[in-house]
Formats: sequence, structure tokens, C-alpha cells
Amino acid sequence: MMRLPRLVASALAAALCGLSPLCAEERMLPVPVAVIYPGEVIRESMLVERPFGVGSGGSVAETKNALVGKVARRTLLPDQPIPPIAVDAPKVVSINAQVKIVFDEGGMVIIAYGSALQPGAVGDLIRVRNQDSGLVVTGRVQADGSIRVSEG
Repeated sequence: MMRLPRLVASALAAALCGLSPLCAEERMLPVPVAVIYPGEVIRESMLVERPFGVGSGGSVAETKNALVGKVARRTLLPDQPIPPIAVDAPKVVSINAQVKIVFDEGGMVIIAYGSALQPGAVGDLIRVRNQDSGLVVTGRVQADGSIRVSEG
């Protein structure tokens, strides 16, 4: 009978210890100030840093810089750490966008135009249909929105 109050007391102490900086190390993590909806670009003003215990959560974004400029893939709730999978780089190319296809090898440059078959952020590998030949090629999205293809 005396075990139950001790068990409750130890559970309460453990819970309170998790909130105290004296009991466990804490780390500052960026969290949303208000709800951030899917598709919104994350700005620095949308984030604040809040202390969390070292063992709390799983893989989460550690700094504001890892989040600013990214796009929310799902709803991000206030005061909750943000997992890296919940954000994505903004897409430079959208599906069916008219894009410039660039082949640049050994001083020879060939430029064609096509239609993107997939959306893509800078550095993503996407498929593009050449508008003249109808062939589908794969290339890497560049910062200017063009697609760089290479042989091999």
C-alpha cells in the first residue's frame, strides 16, 4: 500500500526534473511562434528558440538557419520542435513548366527547351521531355531554373 504514493512521488519528481535545468542538460531548438501551414515559406520571424531536454524528441532541426527559406510540408505547431522531414527546399521548377535544357561538355554547348515532368528544387534530378524530339531526359535543376544534362 505504501508503494503507490512512493511511485507517484518518484514519477512526479522525474517529470519535474525534466523541466529543471539542474536535473538535465537542455538545448535550444527553433520552434514556430504560430501555426505554419503546408506550402508556407518559413521566415526567421516565424521562429523562436525554446529549451528542450537533451533526450526529448527524435531527429529535429537544431538551428533557425536549417529552417529559414524552407517550405513546410505539413502543419507545424507552435512550441513544437520541427523534424527535418517536415520541411523541404522550395521548388524552382514545377510540373509542366517550360524549361531550358542545357548540355555543356568539353566546350560544346547545346540548348533545347522542354517540359518538366516533375517538380524540382535546386540540385534535384528530374525528368524533362524535349519539346522538339519528344525524348525524355534526366538532368539536374540549376539555380536559374534551367536543367543541366550530361552524357552517361
